[in-house]
Amino acid sequence: MHFVDAKGILTGSGGHYGMNIYRGCSHGCTYCDSRSKCYQFTHPFEDIEVKQNAPELLEAALRSKRKKGMIGTGAMSDPYMHCEEELRLTRKCLGIILKYGFGAAVQTKSDRILQDIDLLDAINREAKCVVQITLTTYDDALCKIIEPNVCNTKRRIEVLERMRERGIPTIVWLTPILPFINDTEENVGAILDECVRVGVKGIICFDMGLTLREGDREYYYAALDRHFPGLKKRYIETYGNAYDLPSPRAKELMRLFRDRCKENGLLYKPDDCFAYMNKLPEKYEQMSLFEMGE
Repeated sequence: MHFVDAKGILTGSGGHYGMNIYRGCSHGCTYCDSRSKCYQFTHPFEDIEVKQNAPELLEAALRSKRKKGMIGTGAMSDPYMHCEEELRLTRKCLGIILKYGFGAAVQTKSDRILQDIDLLDAINREAKCVVQITLTTYDDALCKIIEPNVCNTKRRIEVLERMRERGIPTIVWLTPILPFINDTEENVGAILDECVRVGVKGIICFDMGLTLREGDREYYYAALDRHFPGLKKRYIETYGNAYDLPSPRAKELMRLFRDRCKENGLLYKPDDCFAYMNKLPEKYEQMSLFEMGE
């Protein structure tokens, strides 16, 4: 990793803000879109760029804002990578968010978020906190292949359970679903069953498939060659160099997804999920266990 002094830390306006403390990632997920060349990385993706002055920048920004709102983090780089264990910049920023009465929407794949459950709980009591967890593959052996350097799906589900115990609402990202790998009714159905069981507020799934761009595509295909010999050829024959790679089973899997969410009262339209996460009510009441699915 390497350290930089950033010029700013918050993006957005009107009560909805974004923040990325780190740039790059050490999780090693085979499909990661953030590797794409369009994001113009000037350093190796695994050489994490650390915005060492992020807490100071965030405090200065929040101190000057008259309108409170939700601050999202984790959209581009996971805030709970391995370096957070030592640096604790995410924790420092959460403390500042709490101090100034803002809400937080935190997206991660890592159980390191549990180290900050005290702050997430406090933010949720004082303003609003939404924890977002990505689940793609119910089978832990397969999860270890496609998401090698982060905790497995079972552990992430335990994180969702711990958040529920605290009354912290959760959103699951069911994406990507990889054609010919995890695009099965068994896999998707098992993840949906667990989401229902642990009482998530909603699930974001744009479609059953994945996207590939220059930079991301080459990394993904190299992973296919290592772990699924012959599958790259099938991808090229099926999709060419397309950006959007829908699963051949997308229609029936999306039907399963929508039906299961409707049956259990979960948000499932992306716009509805984002509207929920991005809104900081004037008076936010912590969700009761009953509202979360008890």
